Amino acid sequence: MTQLQVGDMAPDFKSTTQDGEQLTLADLRGQRTILYFYPKDNTSGCTLEAKSLRDGKAELTRMGFRIVGVSPDSEKSHRNFCDKHELNFTLLADTDHSVCEAYGVWAEKSMYGRKYMGVLRTTFVIDAEGRIEKIFTKVDTKNHYQQIIDSYKQ
Repeated sequence: MTQLQVGDMAPDFKSTTQDGEQLTLADLRGQRTILYFYPKDNTSGCTLEAKSLRDGKAELTRMGFRIVGVSPDSEKSHRNFCDKHELNFTLLADTDHSVCEAYGVWAEKSMYGRKYMGVLRTTFVIDAEGRIEKIFTKVDTKNHYQQIIDSYKQ
């Protein structure tokens, strides 16, 4: 598993959005990006996190951020998730886990004694030049946008 650190260049990627468009890291250059990885559309924690970012998007945009979510779900699942919860940002369909693997968030997990591969909920803030500015591994799903904002006030 890749162990990225603050100051590292963010790994390049190419993936498909909920609208079927290709998106690469190069497309995000020039603006700070909140690249957040989450396990699954329409699950309780993931929905809370997405709604928090949706609700805080105006303030985050004023601070110069763009929001991009990543999970192994399909484009169709992402489109439904966006429509159902009025999400106002891009989601990437990482169905082959290549983006998750590049960022070191595709790992063995355990639930009720059963081991499986899944996404470690993690957020990377990437600066305008593509360098990792912040990493959140302990994500407060209900208040994630505020967690990000507060980290810049410290």
